[in-house]
Amino acid sequence: MEDHSKIDLFERMPIPKAVAKLAIPTIISSLVMVIYNLADTYFVGMLNDPIQNAAVTLAAPVLLAFNAINNLFGVGTSSMMSRALGRRDYDTVYRSSALGFYMALISGLAFSVLYTIFHEPVLHVLGASETTTEATAAYLKWTVSFGAMPAILNVVMAYLVRSEGASLHASIGTMSGCILNIILDPFFIMPWGLNMGAAGAGMATFIANCFACSYFFVLLYCKRGRTYVCINPKMVAFKKAIVAGICAVGVPASIQNLLNVTGMTVLNNFTSSFGSDAVAAMGIAQKINTVPFQIALGLSQGIMPLISYNFSSGNSKRMKNSFFFAGRISLIFLCLVAVIYYIGANGLIGLFMDNETIVGYGSRFLRGFCWGLPFICMDFMAVGVFQACGMGKKAFVFAILRKIVLEIPAICILNYLFPLYGLAYAQFAAELILSAVAVVVLAKLFKGLERKQKGESASL
Repeated sequence: MEDHSKIDLFERMPIPKAVAKLAIPTIISSLVMVIYNLADTYFVGMLNDPIQNAAVTLAAPVLLAFNAINNLFGVGTSSMMSRALGRRDYDTVYRSSALGFYMALISGLAFSVLYTIFHEPVLHVLGASETTTEATAAYLKWTVSFGAMPAILNVVMAYLVRSEGASLHASIGTMSGCILNIILDPFFIMPWGLNMGAAGAGMATFIANCFACSYFFVLLYCKRGRTYVCINPKMVAFKKAIVAGICAVGVPASIQNLLNVTGMTVLNNFTSSFGSDAVAAMGIAQKINTVPFQIALGLSQGIMPLISYNFSSGNSKRMKNSFFFAGRISLIFLCLVAVIYYIGANGLIGLFMDNETIVGYGSRFLRGFCWGLPFICMDFMAVGVFQACGMGKKAFVFAILRKIVLEIPAICILNYLFPLYGLAYAQFAAELILSAVAVVVLAKLFKGLERKQKGESASL
């Protein structure tokens, strides 16, 4: 099956229009996902109970660990599919999507079972204390024990749909779940509803993710015969080329997220030594910081199919121009947000919790995070290019540099030099160095692709 409308999007549509068509729905979807994460923090914060708010913060690394599977079978498979589309290898597209879907399904079930069996040591590793263990466990029961599979499938299916250029449908699916979550949150959390606190936030998330999965199944049924996304179990084949192609991108992306979980766990453990107020404040500041963070990530992920297709088809000029157009937009946006956050830190933290101590902690944390925002642009864009082009080793090196070499040591050193408040500047220290490395690596990559294309043209 050859869809000429998708070929036109990838090959001939003006770059600003193509980037907008692919990236805007992804950015909106990322923004809505952030808002629904903020909704959990906001409504739990309205209880004015630092323990309930700390529970949501302490549970965050486990939910972030879902992204390890999402990236392995979502990013890895979607990159494989887009590159195969660029080569017009449609059989590989179908078989890749089927393999990615069923591996995500099995992984989600395994995640639920393993957490349920080992939940006590997991809670200890997360930094839960005697006062926060019960609330953290109640939140994770719904989001992980019951909810791991729908949470993972929801995201992976969005990646598969987005790989063929259907960015709008992918975003509608994820946004439908997010919006439902926001609607359900107050009813499950607040005293005038079911009064479940943090557990209510987890239950609302579980129901919303089930709804989002249902949307994707209905979409694929309605588009049967007109989509490259295949979930027919008969198409699952562990062919060496397909497995290697998915893993080359997916494994480094997965490790990158596991390192993010490690970094967040280290940060939360350092923060927890200063009490539940500090943990709650750090959680609020982190959630606010994820708004620009996820929008920048959404832009880099949104243009991945365009980068993948043109890399595979040999159109390095269109690939490079797409990258620079998206990069300029991302940098300008992040600089503006950094200024706004720095000026309005007190008011932003105060929206989530009416507690003078927490507002004091949180505003200083948020101002520290602001310094790193402009620099994450190059980091995200560079990793997005590596993933799109199947350059998993480069993405893996960046992941190691970001967390193991730079950020986690910075957390330890800055907390020692400036107890508690130094923690918020670790991201800035890491991203400053990593962005410089990204510029050098990307410059060499684009020059190499241009030389290759010129050589191929000369030989013809």
